[in-house]
Amino acid sequence: MKKQQPSRLELLQGTLDLLILRTLLLGPAHGHAIAKHIQRLSEEVLQVETGSLYPALHRLEAQGWIAASWETSDKGKRAKYYRLTASGKKQLFAEQSKWERFTRAMTRVLNPEGV
Repeated sequence: MKKQQPSRLELLQGTLDLLILRTLLLGPAHGHAIAKHIQRLSEEVLQVETGSLYPALHRLEAQGWIAASWETSDKGKRAKYYRLTASGKKQLFAEQSKWERFTRAMTRVLNPEGV
């Protein structure tokens, strides 16, 4: 019998921004490290593709929520590192609050007997 892989989930609009901001709360990271962190913490369920990650990073940078600088990685290669800005931290907490309200509402709708 084949071992079933965890199903991958499509990210809801805006969710990727929240995941990136939350990851960068831990400290600066380059794109690949951000994607791997999200994948690892979600137990491989959330996999951020390059085609989604880098446009999101550029969008967050344009909004002033993250800043970027070129640095040398642990492997000795140049990489663009992203860090959370003060306004990004405010945005993170606002978005996290919205997400928590949303998940509570969804839980009440999906499990009405538990209310």
